[in-house]
Amino acid sequence: MDSYFLLKFIHILSATVLTGTGIGIAFFMWMVCRSNNAQAIKVVARLVILADWIFTAPAVVVQFISGVLLMQRLGYSYTSPWFITVLSLFIFIGLCWLPVVYIQYRLRSLAHNDNVESPAFFRLMRYWTLLGIPAFSSIIVMFWLMIFKPFAVA
Repeated sequence: MDSYFLLKFIHILSATVLTGTGIGIAFFMWMVCRSNNAQAIKVVARLVILADWIFTAPAVVVQFISGVLLMQRLGYSYTSPWFITVLSLFIFIGLCWLPVVYIQYRLRSLAHNDNVESPAFFRLMRYWTLLGIPAFSSIIVMFWLMIFKPFAVA
């Protein structure tokens, strides 16, 4: 098997894991928080945090490494408008994701103390949602950029 296709397969697979885990985490966390059930929120928040460390974080690393290797293999320029756009989105998504992880720990802590109906819990959940929407939207834009490459890559 050609190393390019193996690298491309790894890149696509990690993008799929990243996107699937992200939407799954978002769905389960959002739905359980709507229940106001402290016990359920505590369990789901713990599992969401675990999923972020087991799936999301490694997928981000694999995405970056495989992306750079694909750039080298294909001879794409690191100063091209396409790469600058992709890198900017990658950084933006990361800047949204880091506070989301922190917020998940805080939500779990509030649930542990049965504070799921507190103003702090609702405020954190609102921030969590407001950070997740642009981050996930940016992932969709990145998929589009990866497939169509609308800007110069050389």
